[in-house]
Amino acid sequence: MAIEAPISKFKKTNFKISISVCIIAAIWFGYDGYFNKKFMEENSDDNGVPNSTLVFNQKAPPFLAGAAVLLGAYMFAIKGRKLVANENELVFSANKKIAYDSIEKINKTYFDKKGFFVITYKNEDGKETDRKISDREYDNLGVILDHLVAKIS
Repeated sequence: MAIEAPISKFKKTNFKISISVCIIAAIWFGYDGYFNKKFMEENSDDNGVPNSTLVFNQKAPPFLAGAAVLLGAYMFAIKGRKLVANENELVFSANKKIAYDSIEKINKTYFDKKGFFVITYKNEDGKETDRKISDREYDNLGVILDHLVAKIS
């Protein structure tokens, strides 16, 4: 039986907020830089040469819109990611897996208060490695942690 922990609502909400802020800022700066005559007059000298504020408001909107598109594309790309605890290993992705027999210890000291736990395991090279797993990245971690503790014990 595999237990799944999908990408957290916290992470998805932060992406949505960031995308919204980029879009709103692009619209606002674009309006001030190209359509708001009063703003354009206030931020130009007598010869009509724009100062740095007006130049920024004219050049920033495409970059902000591009950032919103990139954030949306990344959010779309990671929406299906999940942490899976199956019978033999903890699977982060197709390339990143941690076998239960390589796990040395689980530090769950801060799980109740701060929402994360740390797994110490030996990687393919035999080197001890720590991996922090947070509830800000994955939902349903309590069940995953209980499953890990049961498998390790």
